[in-house]
Amino acid sequence: MGMLYNQLTEGERNQIYALLQEDVSFRRIGVILGRSSSTIGRELHRNRGQRGYRPKQAQRKAQKRRQTPRSFKMIPAVVTYIEEKLRKEYSPEQISCTMHGSVGDKVSHERIYQHIWQDKKHGGDLYRKLRIAGVKKHRKRYGKKDWRGKVTKTRNSFPNDEGAIKLLYMGLKNIMKK
Repeated sequence: MGMLYNQLTEGERNQIYALLQEDVSFRRIGVILGRSSSTIGRELHRNRGQRGYRPKQAQRKAQKRRQTPRSFKMIPAVVTYIEEKLRKEYSPEQISCTMHGSVGDKVSHERIYQHIWQDKKHGGDLYRKLRIAGVKKHRKRYGKKDWRGKVTKTRNSFPNDEGAIKLLYMGLKNIMKK
């Protein structure tokens, strides 16, 4: 159901409220508005107050969220913490898990990898502290041919036996009759 991503309007919020009053399902509301049912569910979950869903209150909450900038998590204290742990050969996954509560906000392991590759781009050596840095993926097989990724000892997909060909022909003939 290829929906375009854009934010709900105040009019759509009013429609959601009216349809909810008529006990219409999330899925049906989504079809009426041309939105995903999960969008409707998220809207109701995010913007529900003590007295239930109210469209004006929902619009105010949404506008407030749009105006509030997302916090930048990679503050200097966090970067220092990440780099110390990398130098102790912690993996980005381990660093991400241990950050919760110790320094600032939790940063995902993917963001830590981005920091590592950005550091490498600027001439840093953090990438060398990764556990897999410089390790070859496959061991050398000296004096032997490399058979990785090659299929060996295959059988023909079509039998050469005349009896098998006859059976195949009979099967096709029966299928064509039906």
